[in-house]
Amino acid sequence: RRSRGPLGLGTELEAIRDYLPDDDIRQVNWRATARVGSPMSNTYRIEQEREVVLLVDTGRLMASPVGDGTERTRLDVAIDAAAAVAAVADVVGDRVGVIAFDAALRRRLTPRRDGGEAVVAAIHALEPAPDESDFELAFRTVAHNKRAFVLLLTDLLDEAASRPLVRAMPILARHHALAVAGVSDPAVTEAITTPAADATEAYRTAIAIDIEASRRRVASVLGGYGAVIIDVPAASLPRACVAAYLRAKDRARL
Repeated sequence: RRSRGPLGLGTELEAIRDYLPDDDIRQVNWRATARVGSPMSNTYRIEQEREVVLLVDTGRLMASPVGDGTERTRLDVAIDAAAAVAAVADVVGDRVGVIAFDAALRRRLTPRRDGGEAVVAAIHALEPAPDESDFELAFRTVAHNKRAFVLLLTDLLDEAASRPLVRAMPILARHHALAVAGVSDPAVTEAITTPAADATEAYRTAIAIDIEASRRRVASVLGGYGAVIIDVPAASLPRACVAAYLRAKDRARL
């Protein structure tokens, strides 16, 4: 299914023609009007193809297991989600690219039509690095690109550890449609939802509640910058990321 794009003036100049009474005043080409001596209007073409940029965090925190009984790391699940979004972007006709980063840029692929296969080839063999992730570096790499749906695949951390991410958010939030996706911790969820049988489990539950509250506060701060927050179990992450991308497209946020 292909989206026909948002209604409006469009973004690419197509032609200059005589002014019509129903034209928006923003369409008037004042230089052409002065040159020919009568009102002239610009006509614009609404772009059908949009851009999708996948930011894959490969820092040390992405090496932790997802805790679902498998040996998969958070990075493994992030790569699965990136591949799913790239495949859907190919189907709907958008351009897709990827940036993998930790303290430095590990992979960089500019958005392109039918780029899903190239995205998978670029990231499928990535391994976590023992470094802190430089979110500002990654964000500045795409900050001045054409408006895009930017999906950051990372770990939604506690408030202290998330400060570098929060500080970097304004770099992207001003210009792009942004989603931040991470894997929820099943151990934390289980501790919160399972009644405590003794004092030890009660302490465990209290710690889990504190961890979850901290993550929610981080999500609230990121949401204040306009980001869509995706915090779901590992098995649901690819589907949730695809859904967020398609919602942004349908709502003409791109």
